[in-house]
Amino acid sequence: MLADAMPDDGTAGARPQAGAPPILKVRGLHKRFDAFEALKGIDLDVATGEMVFLIGPSGSGKSTLLRCCNRLEEPTEGTITVDGTDITARGVNLNAARKTIGMVFQSFNLYPHKTALGNVTLALRKVRGFSKAEANERGKAALAEVGLADKADNHPAALSGGQQQRVAIARALALEPRVMLFDEPTSALDPELVGDVLDVMRKVREAGMTMLVVSHEMRFAAEAADRVIFMDNGLVVEEGTPDAVFRNPREVRTQAFLSRVSH
Repeated sequence: MLADAMPDDGTAGARPQAGAPPILKVRGLHKRFDAFEALKGIDLDVATGEMVFLIGPSGSGKSTLLRCCNRLEEPTEGTITVDGTDITARGVNLNAARKTIGMVFQSFNLYPHKTALGNVTLALRKVRGFSKAEANERGKAALAEVGLADKADNHPAALSGGQQQRVAIARALALEPRVMLFDEPTSALDPELVGDVLDVMRKVREAGMTMLVVSHEMRFAAEAADRVIFMDNGLVVEEGTPDAVFRNPREVRTQAFLSRVSH
């Protein structure tokens, strides 16, 4: 059950509460690649149960921000706090911190020699220390929740791109993260396969998972997001509800971007 993969703290199925402390807090985040400054002082709060979309042109810093949130990219300056732990602090147990942060990539990142179930259970056994039987039980439940119960014994090569991405989502959910990061989860898929992945993301959202999503799926953002953040040139230019950002953007740069994309 997807509910079983949600944190057992009373937040499953809950939508973000006004005034609640953020589960993800970013302050003064800078990221430089040599002379190039990809992020220029980002401040961001994400509430428990909130689904936040990051949109903007290529090179605006969206994916860099996302990857800094689990330190796949090392911030140059600033702090990132996840579920009360400053993951940028000196001496932090990063492996422990990452147990609370699920990540779904554009390119699936599945092991080709392992079955769908094997991909989902690997981290359960190696990171969480589950027995094989326990990992298989949870892995099968996670695959069932993304609609792939009958594909547990298939290797990635036997699955469509959309099915592979759903395996990747199941793998992340099985670890019971507090926050899920999605980095362009549909951009590598054929158009007819996108809908199945978005349906799974919608189901995860409805179950109460906190989600930070980088995506060009504007229609989905308009329908499903609690908040939309437009980034450009390493800065947060504008943020608000989907209705406010898509229907009545305040900033000229937001207006120009949205005029070039369909939503």
